[in-house]
Amino acid sequence: MTFGFFLAALFLLAGGLSILETSANPFVIAMGPEANATRRLNFAQAFNPVGTNIGVLLAATLILPRLNTASAEERAAMAPEALRAVQQGELQAVMVPYVGFAFVLLAIWIAIALIRMPTEAEVRLETDHEVHFTATLRRLLANRHYVFGVVAQFFNVAAQTCVWTFTIQYVMAAIGGNEAQAGWYLQASLIVFLISRFVMVWLMGFLRPAMLLAAMALAGTALCLFAVSSPNMAGVWAVVALSACLSLMFPTIYGIALHGLGEDTKFGAAGLVMAILGGALMPLVHGAVMDARGAATSYLVPALCFLVVAAYGVFDLRAKSRGVGASG
Repeated sequence: MTFGFFLAALFLLAGGLSILETSANPFVIAMGPEANATRRLNFAQAFNPVGTNIGVLLAATLILPRLNTASAEERAAMAPEALRAVQQGELQAVMVPYVGFAFVLLAIWIAIALIRMPTEAEVRLETDHEVHFTATLRRLLANRHYVFGVVAQFFNVAAQTCVWTFTIQYVMAAIGGNEAQAGWYLQASLIVFLISRFVMVWLMGFLRPAMLLAAMALAGTALCLFAVSSPNMAGVWAVVALSACLSLMFPTIYGIALHGLGEDTKFGAAGLVMAILGGALMPLVHGAVMDARGAATSYLVPALCFLVVAAYGVFDLRAKSRGVGASG
């Protein structure tokens, strides 16, 4: 019942996930030929939505139905004892699945500790050099391909967070219903995301990843604009379909931006993970637009984010120094 403890736990969780992302992704990229590294990373991350779907399903079945339906005004009018009872009930609904996941993560931690992992030599990670922070940072900042990749990753995560964070609000504004009912459309979005990840991995066997990235980003922009202009059931399905466009973006931008960095790959990976800051900042803009202009109009924010990602895909396609298969 203390917000400070919740906030501290949330920051610890986010910090741990960032460390995991920074460590695991370059590891996956190094576990095979550089020519198909982006496709390999997409395949590895295709399993992430499995966990995401399970999480949202648990939220839709175990948490949302147990939340009190009283509005903010009704809660403000409650007696302190009654309000505390409502809050305790909602806290219990949230706490049970989180405690369950804690035990699952403990089991995974034990498994990683006991199972032999490939050594750095076996996966060709370059660790025999000394990393000089200033010199490495200067090289990375001078690499336009990498810098633009960090910017694209910022706006990709921004678009992803905005789309999923405000799906429920868009659905409720477009077709009515309560949060629990609207939550199923978010679940549908994540199922689309899951299936599309594997489809994109297959398509990368035929098409350059940057080409797919640009095409899906432009499609995402078009879907957002349609959702803005048609706040009805068709608009709802356009918002759901955005997850197909998002499905390949994070690992594809990651792989393209790290291509050819050599000994700077690990350091560069940290910068790309730091770009998830976009998911913290842009939803504030999205929310402000929604408060001022409505849930439909607010989808102009992810539309602009998708355009930045599309520009990076086109930038990679036009780079003369990169061959057709250079991005994966």
